[in-house]
Amino acid sequence: MVPPGKKPAGEASNSNKKCKRYFNEHWKEEFTWLDFDYERKLMFCLECRQALVRNKHGKAENAFTVGTDNFQRHALLRHVTSGAHRQALAVNQGQAEGGGAYPGLVPTPTSRGIKVEVDPSKVAVLTTVYCMAKEDVPDDRCSALLELQRFNLCQALLGTEHSDHYNPRRVRDMQVAIASVLHTEDCQRLRASPYVGLVLDETRDWPESRSLALFATSVSPCDGQPATTFLGSVELQEGEATAGQLLDILQAFGVPAPKLAWLSSSLPSDRLRSVGLQLRAACPLLTELHCLPGRTDPKPPAYLGEYESILDALFRLHGGPSSHMVPELRAALDLAAIDLAGPRPVPWASVLPIVEAVAEAWPRLVPTLEAAAPASPTAGTLALALRQFTFVAFTHLLLDTLPSVQKLALVLQPEEPDLALLQPLVMATAASLQAQRCSGGARLQAFLQELAASGPDGGDSRCTYRGVELAGYCEASVRGFDRLRGAFLDSMRTGLRDSYPGPSLDAVASFAAIFDPRRYPQAPEELGAHGEGALRLLLRAFAPAVVRQRALGDFALFKRVVCSLGRLGPRALCAKLACTHSELHELFPDFATLAALALALPAGAGLLDKVGRSRELSWWGPAGGGEGRSGHVVKIAVDGPPLHEFDFALAIEFLESGWGEGLLGVATHVRRPNFFLTQPV
Repeated sequence: MVPPGKKPAGEASNSNKKCKRYFNEHWKEEFTWLDFDYERKLMFCLECRQALVRNKHGKAENAFTVGTDNFQRHALLRHVTSGAHRQALAVNQGQAEGGGAYPGLVPTPTSRGIKVEVDPSKVAVLTTVYCMAKEDVPDDRCSALLELQRFNLCQALLGTEHSDHYNPRRVRDMQVAIASVLHTEDCQRLRASPYVGLVLDETRDWPESRSLALFATSVSPCDGQPATTFLGSVELQEGEATAGQLLDILQAFGVPAPKLAWLSSSLPSDRLRSVGLQLRAACPLLTELHCLPGRTDPKPPAYLGEYESILDALFRLHGGPSSHMVPELRAALDLAAIDLAGPRPVPWASVLPIVEAVAEAWPRLVPTLEAAAPASPTAGTLALALRQFTFVAFTHLLLDTLPSVQKLALVLQPEEPDLALLQPLVMATAASLQAQRCSGGARLQAFLQELAASGPDGGDSRCTYRGVELAGYCEASVRGFDRLRGAFLDSMRTGLRDSYPGPSLDAVASFAAIFDPRRYPQAPEELGAHGEGALRLLLRAFAPAVVRQRALGDFALFKRVVCSLGRLGPRALCAKLACTHSELHELFPDFATLAALALALPAGAGLLDKVGRSRELSWWGPAGGGEGRSGHVVKIAVDGPPLHEFDFALAIEFLESGWGEGLLGVATHVRRPNFFLTQPV
């Protein structure tokens, strides 16, 4: 027998996979039904295999029945919550529902009869509906896709007469059932997480309708891995969402207010302030850190909107795929991954490649637009707008301000953000904006100096820049632009402070100091004092969740143990601490708590990907036939796992039990996941 926690000398690895993984003996302690064949290098479920023997007519279609080399805890968790595993337990124990054998699992409904076998034709139809939602395919294409599969000799669909329940006209019912399975898993995941973060992202479902998309970040106590869950969206008809409404939504997923530790939002500070105050009153651990892309600064100058409208018209006129006149604009769109056909307005003034392309191509853009003016009135209007002194000066102002802002945005985009860099970059960006407020940036100053040196005498306002005559250049316009510059920079500085509050930055920096062993000092005499201030700050910030004196007493030993583990990354160390089955979790309970708080921080590629996908689907499109996408479709598209990880047997169970009770389209079995639908606020 291999000692616990050790890989069996490389023999139990899935060596045929790109990323080699190993079977972990500790899994047998957690999952009592798990067995491992060391010769075949496969994992099995004892319960499922026993049920297969008892059910002589059953088929070994379950991966854990025939054996799997998917050595991931995630696969085990998926299996233990699957309908096939629960049905196997029911067969073995002679009970109507076998889920009670494992405490902590969400009870789920079962059909009137125990079904060990799932009709492949039903799975095929549901799989089609699932893939349609994932890929944003219109609902009315379901019949054509099923027919195409029959034409391609899909065995599950050949020669099968489907009941009316599985008619493509029932696509919406199937979407509800699929979303109900995801909702069941969401409730289990969020209830098990020690702490969660709440993310609010404002979207526009229709040209005149606003809604708030809600996401939750959580931490698995089984393996310490963070996850992001799309909770749904609520329609903002009048005013804003209140703290009570947000807490009610979390409560519907089994999350009490004291577990809410982080708040992140794309809403500007003036609209979020009252909600934040109310949430902090109910959530003693709550810390705000707003790092979603697209968050607008409070009270930006009016000219910013005018400038972006000019760029929008310019790129739509000469930046499209059919344009060969100004290739720099097309290249900038490709570099910034901007889709002109997308529904959301583009924040042109916030995209550095766009501003750089306009500044570079400006001497050629103006003559090109003027040449096209006789055939296109829009081109003539744009040429005049681009000639304006204020437009060119504002472009140079953006060239000075955007680089530092973009560096800050890039810090939180990787899958494992380097939190130690956040506070220094925020401080550097604030210092850069302050310096530009006082004396102006290098690009803007060079532009103004060139104009002053080349401008004619005698009060004539005519002036050329890079061979093109500027319009509106005079002393009054220079003074007006200076006021515009001050207002714009003040708005950016205020937005920076609101997005990254000082106490929140201190907490993030303290997490990095404690949980990033790569930054520990090498000398033993220096290690003793390292992180003392950071720990005390976290103990004050999250006092209700930790025992201060115990944490201070454990800190020296904690650092020595961490150093003995090698130079782990912060994510790996925090995952070890947050895992309830690890020795570190038992040895250092307060540091395990702090690690779970750090893992729940709403940041990283996983969150940004889901927010971006939600934004893509928020606008009405072909999938909704002009009626808007169902909230269930958005849920599947954003949160749906790969096909092989989804429990279609449970989805069929939800679907047929709902039809049997006459509740078509309503999944009341799992506490009715209303928040997949847009609800008026």
